[in-house]
Amino acid sequence: MTSPVALRSERALRFFDWAFQRHFSGSFSALRLARWGEPVAPPGRPLIILANHPGWWDGVLVMLVTRRLFPDRPCFVPMDAAALEKYGFMRRIGVFGVEQNSARGAVRFLETARDVLADPRHILWMNAPGRFADPRERPVPLAPGVARLPRIAPDAVILPLAIEYTHWTEKRGETLIAFGPPIEAKDEEGLRAAITQTMDRLAADAISRDHQRFRVLIGGGRGMGGLYGLWQRLRFAPEHDPRARGG
Repeated sequence: MTSPVALRSERALRFFDWAFQRHFSGSFSALRLARWGEPVAPPGRPLIILANHPGWWDGVLVMLVTRRLFPDRPCFVPMDAAALEKYGFMRRIGVFGVEQNSARGAVRFLETARDVLADPRHILWMNAPGRFADPRERPVPLAPGVARLPRIAPDAVILPLAIEYTHWTEKRGETLIAFGPPIEAKDEEGLRAAITQTMDRLAADAISRDHQRFRVLIGGGRGMGGLYGLWQRLRFAPEHDPRARGG
């Protein structure tokens, strides 16, 4: 199997970053990063981003988040090998296939992950549950093999990442993210505790609906469409919630 490092294309990444941003901006009001959840990435060490997996948009977020917060770090993402066959272009943007539910697939995944993380500039993005999971599900599920990552790449730093999609006061939804502190947990429970704490704290910010708790990474569409949208723009600010004007 060809290394995902060799297949990755910066030209393809630039194009799909542009395309994914346009797609995202047409569906969401904003991509917001919690002010307390800025990523801390020690230099000279590879990173494992361990994220929850609430929905389809997570695949788009890999590109949008890493290109804006880690512009000098190539990112690689495992994906079900059968699904990747339908989207071959994704190999050009750092995605590599993993054979599901087989010992051979597990071994090859760990070998590829070790190769990726051998370069201290690289990021391995992992969806911790290995499946879609509601952000309220507890205990937070962890896919088989996640706990083995610190052992195959002992120099890597793990960054927990919480993701939520919610609707506040606009027609379009909000995408909220936050990173937890870097950890070097060596066991499943340590990893689960770190991502759970990050998810719980982001949930509190989501409930608050307070734009001031976040900074905007990508702005999207706001307000209503059609005649109502025109009337709204003429008489009021696009946001219904006065707190949003400062965000």
